[in-house]
Amino acid sequence: MMPRVAVAMSGGVDSSVAAWLLARQGYDLVGVSMRLYDARETTASSGCCSPEDFRDARAVAASLGIPYYVLNFSREFETRVIDRFVADYRAGLTPSPCVLCNTHLKFRHLLERMRAAGCDYVATGHYAARRGEGPFRLAKAADAAKDQSYFLYGITQDELAHTLFPLAGLTKDEVRGIARQAGLPTAEKAESQEICFVGDGDYAALVEARGGKLPAGDIRDREGRVLGRHEGIHRFTVGQRRGLGVAAAQPLYVTALDAASNSVVVGASEDLLCRAFSAERVSWVGAAPRAALRAAVKVRYRHPEVACELVPGEGGALRVNLATPVRAVAPGQAAVFYDGDEVLGGGWIRLD
Repeated sequence: MMPRVAVAMSGGVDSSVAAWLLARQGYDLVGVSMRLYDARETTASSGCCSPEDFRDARAVAASLGIPYYVLNFSREFETRVIDRFVADYRAGLTPSPCVLCNTHLKFRHLLERMRAAGCDYVATGHYAARRGEGPFRLAKAADAAKDQSYFLYGITQDELAHTLFPLAGLTKDEVRGIARQAGLPTAEKAESQEICFVGDGDYAALVEARGGKLPAGDIRDREGRVLGRHEGIHRFTVGQRRGLGVAAAQPLYVTALDAASNSVVVGASEDLLCRAFSAERVSWVGAAPRAALRAAVKVRYRHPEVACELVPGEGGALRVNLATPVRAVAPGQAAVFYDGDEVLGGGWIRLD
């Protein structure tokens, strides 16, 4: 008997093709979608959890002849992702909600629920790869432009053991081609928003709607001189140049957000260069290193990797020494560590 696999179906082309491939291989499949929030209660204008997404996922499941269910994870998503997103912005951080969603919802709650229901695996449409037979390794997908391993560093060995990535060896163009040849109703569907619950891009409005309006404060230079006023630190992020409302002889950039003093700190472009930072709440795909090691780090999803030295500290803390300075490293973002194309682990950036 073939293993029973729950396919996480978002209503997009990637998860649709993942299901189609597994069906062709003879797996015993069940399609599942996660209702993460009520789209009417967010600023989202597109993305997951729309009636269209559930309709499309159901249509694909029907075309494959597999059962389909929608699971309500809105409470978990609220506490694990949206509340954290709001709290981070209010604390002067730049959040990474997609990392939290993948870690806590897709590869924890969903997997636990489906294993309890008798499934052996959960499969997703992520562009990532699983290697080995235990200990397992998380690696990049064949399509470097679509690789999503950055968002998955929090996955555990037990979760990897029960996860399938059918798209690991495919490019996005190949996935589209398979969907067209198979006649899947999602073949031409556009990409969803990266932050699904802020589909219109107005994250400041969401932060204020959920946590109340933040007080105005000072815009200061690195010497503490007041240059202007701001309408809430949640409207800024490290590296930002536009929208400062400050006249200066040279371009100014946000170099820090000081929640304690409610100040936005600005400086010159060279002030954004970072040579070292700390990572907290670090998670390792395999065993945690006991000594310093050489690796590469991505400080945000679309940022190229930079060579670094990882130095373990007390209590699981990690010091990341960069081989070359990196511009606009933002506290609150995820730093993900690689050895070649394999993910070692990651953590949350803190600047000392």
